[in-house]
Amino acid sequence: MKPLEEQQFNEIKTNLEMVKKRIVQACIKADRDPSSVRLLPVTKTVPAERLRIAYAAGCHEMGENKIQEAREKSEILSDLNIKWAVIGHLQTNKAKYLARFANEFQALDSLKLAEELDKRLQNEGRAIDVYIQINSSGEASKFGLAPEDIRDFVAQLPNYSSLKIKGLMTLAIFSTDHDRVRACFVKMKAIQAMLRQEAPAGMSFDELSMGMSGDYELAIEEGATVVRVGQAIFGKRPLPDSHYWPGVG
Repeated sequence: MKPLEEQQFNEIKTNLEMVKKRIVQACIKADRDPSSVRLLPVTKTVPAERLRIAYAAGCHEMGENKIQEAREKSEILSDLNIKWAVIGHLQTNKAKYLARFANEFQALDSLKLAEELDKRLQNEGRAIDVYIQINSSGEASKFGLAPEDIRDFVAQLPNYSSLKIKGLMTLAIFSTDHDRVRACFVKMKAIQAMLRQEAPAGMSFDELSMGMSGDYELAIEEGATVVRVGQAIFGKRPLPDSHYWPGVG
């Protein structure tokens, strides 16, 4: 490993260990088993060469916001056993790309997309884990289903057998007011409890993907089972979060 690569390896490994330590501490505070929370490193804007170093440092799952970026990196790093999650909004006409490589999709928010993705997965002879995105903050700029629409939406999903429904995903409001952020997570926990009682057979709503670098500890306190952490592992991005996440300033 070259000196610069070794430096990057050490930085990523140190950051990764610190995030994992904070996850454990948050779980202890919430009286939860740390093994019940999965860390999904978010790799958007991180070059593929650096992700190869990150893989060596222990990042074997990677979440990408933009389908084109995810697709390109999955091809460049195809020699590594990386589990790819697409965690950002997906246009229906891009479903064919996701169906070829992704292990997980965390932003399902329309039946039109469900139908197209299921068709493309059937063509590929694959099935993937899927999370339904909910707009828990109610911000007009954000993607995701309104909480009041989730029941009817879920009732239609048994029609799409290649989509293995595992749970829910949300982006909390981007705010320094922890009470406002926490309210989004509390709402998600309530929706999850309702769906566990009412969802069609064969669907699981055990997973809650919520919490990012700035709020994942709060999310864990309110029941997150997946936290999506990027900057705390890879460092500050060259562009503001609003470039990647609609509604995040």
